[in-house]
Amino acid sequence: MQLSNTSKYAIRILSYMAREDSEYLYKSNELAKTLNISYKFLTKIMTELVKGKFILSIRGREGGFRLNNPASSITILDILKHFQAFTDFSTCILGNGACNPHNKCILHDKWASPRKDIRNMFATTTIDIVNSEDFKL
Repeated sequence: MQLSNTSKYAIRILSYMAREDSEYLYKSNELAKTLNISYKFLTKIMTELVKGKFILSIRGREGGFRLNNPASSITILDILKHFQAFTDFSTCILGNGACNPHNKCILHDKWASPRKDIRNMFATTTIDIVNSEDFKL
């Protein structure tokens, strides 16, 4: 399973923003430079993060962006779902189209447990966990 660049960058952006005081306002150019993301791509991601209510956009000369919610309440699954990067694994892992209990591929039953574990990992991993010393992104 491979995450899209957009979703990986969104996770990195939110993780970085969670490191500072919750009232600190980040500028787009600061984030682009620090995180080594092209400014144009970063602004597209920021727009989506605002639409998804992950961050707030404060307009004006002294404006910027900050997290809308505590990092402990933002899960990786929420981010992936918003960016449509999370698959429900309904397509066959072998590429044979739909895979379900009525139309099983040879790996369907063996894939059930790992599929559940991956979803659970995304659902229980929050941005504050991503920032912990024990977790390397």
